[in-house]
Amino acid sequence: MPVSIQWNLTMKDAKPAVPHLTTALTGPLLQLEQQLLARRADIECWFRRQWRQTPAPFYASVDLRNAGFKLAPVDTNLFPAGFNNLNTAFLPLCVQALNAAIEKMPDPVSRILIVPESHTRNMFYLESLAALQTILEQAGLQVRLGSLNAEITTATRIQLESGREVCLEPLQRHGRRLGVDDYDPDLVLLNNDLSGGLPEIFRDVEQVILPPPAMGWAQRLKSVHFAHYRDVADEFAGVLDIDPWLVQPLFRNCGEVDFMHGEGAVCLHVNVEALLNGIAEKYAEYGIEQQPFVFIKADAGTYGMGVMSVYSADELLELNRKQRTRMSKAKEGVKISNVIIQEGVYTSETWGEPGHVAEPVVYLIDNKVVGGFYRVHTKRGVNENLNAPGMRFEPLAFAECCNTPDPSLDPDAHPNRFYAYGVIARLASLAAAREMAEV
Repeated sequence: MPVSIQWNLTMKDAKPAVPHLTTALTGPLLQLEQQLLARRADIECWFRRQWRQTPAPFYASVDLRNAGFKLAPVDTNLFPAGFNNLNTAFLPLCVQALNAAIEKMPDPVSRILIVPESHTRNMFYLESLAALQTILEQAGLQVRLGSLNAEITTATRIQLESGREVCLEPLQRHGRRLGVDDYDPDLVLLNNDLSGGLPEIFRDVEQVILPPPAMGWAQRLKSVHFAHYRDVADEFAGVLDIDPWLVQPLFRNCGEVDFMHGEGAVCLHVNVEALLNGIAEKYAEYGIEQQPFVFIKADAGTYGMGVMSVYSADELLELNRKQRTRMSKAKEGVKISNVIIQEGVYTSETWGEPGHVAEPVVYLIDNKVVGGFYRVHTKRGVNENLNAPGMRFEPLAFAECCNTPDPSLDPDAHPNRFYAYGVIARLASLAAAREMAEV
């Protein structure tokens, strides 16, 4: 049964708006949420053991999809933007998590250098950068921004609509250390996904760089991440005695694909058909009447580029030139040669009237959930990629209740729903931690 969410926009005592679920769920997802509440102590104990074995990424954001019958991550970003979309009520939680992450580091950290994306005209991204800098400074850290953009040759101040500003300085290297002008940081924080490859300036640097440059999209593959996530979900499902399919998207992958020249077409057709059949079997098992579909995505990359959905493998035989062109290149014009074929998870959550489709995005610093927002799109459907031009963001108000469920309430009550979001997001972060440990 779809979830319809209405938002009460009345602010009372400066508290953030809280979503109200107007349709209670039944079936497997409701049972899953009941399990999460009933086994919370076991879940948190399991996570504590996992984080001791494999430290969490410095920060991450996780895109979730709630189909009403399953709740699963569909993307994990280790260089998150969008900090400006978090509710300002999250700031103390962010600062607390950040201080905990800094205190775990083997050497003292007081000066941080952020290496951002090379955008100078993307005001949305620069607002995120300013918000991230504010969080770090609120934690008592010195922060400067060192840009890889060749156009930044001197300190460049950019005024933002919010009233804040960012000051971009040219990134410099002195010996084996990165910095800007007379600023020698203790830690280099990457907020650039390195889609275009690893710049020479990063090679053989003695400072700690987080996340490691090897986790940039020039080397990282989504199929590797979701292979780790599959293992994490299987282990987690074993603890709770649940079907791991309820918390993970099935997937397959193909390499050596060229959409413009039709190369890899057989691999795509075979794997799409096999995955659709696998999804259909799970739908039959749970009595789900919706039609299975899959997303075909660039195996490396972000920004929602190189993504398409299909309901039948035969649709791949009829792609027009526009579709082929869209699937041929990702961010920074990088050619798409590997794709992940991922189970399409419907989104059954809507925002406001007349019910625009929405999906939650959860933010983590270290192993702590620190907030999130809904990505809302007025022109997309329940089976489409929402990370596309025309999207907007609506803050999620779960700064406290995402970590403090209330078993006395219905499993669909917002504190408990958001706790479920936080659990799945942490599973994705754990998969990324294991992925990072390999490199």
